Amino acid sequence: MMETQPRDRRPGRISRWMYRSGRPNRLASMMNKVGALVASAGLWRSRMVTLEVRGRRTGRPVSLPLVPVDHQGERYLVAMLGTGTAWVANVRAAGGEVVLRAGRRTPVHLEEVDVASRAPILRRYLQVAPGARPHIPVDRRADTEAFEQVAARFPVFRIQAAART
Repeated sequence: MMETQPRDRRPGRISRWMYRSGRPNRLASMMNKVGALVASAGLWRSRMVTLEVRGRRTGRPVSLPLVPVDHQGERYLVAMLGTGTAWVANVRAAGGEVVLRAGRRTPVHLEEVDVASRAPILRRYLQVAPGARPHIPVDRRADTEAFEQVAARFPVFRIQAAART
């Protein structure tokens, strides 16, 4: 009888591998491009949007798919990979002025939520974004206090109407 190595059965193992350096590897980048096309076309409006923001170094538009979350009548975007995420730095550099696409382009302003208010939003985010669960080290069914302990590590942005010029 041949003995085999036990397989790692932890949920999200592949997802963690795709983002192990805090940035997407080639497979994740390809999947993000496909996701951005699907979200931009508005094919899955209730679940995905494409964030378009100018790169802080190149000035070129950067697009990536994100899962918006509704909480107490407001909509939010969460950085599942944490504070070092490139899109977070780009949004901050752009002063929060970005475009969301879900069938049509909508200019919006993203306002960063203070750390003290993030926990219930992070909890709701894990309920609606299963792909984020391997990256945020709290069980989606945990109480709010557990999310408060990690809230500083995961930026959250409130989606607001863009200021008129």
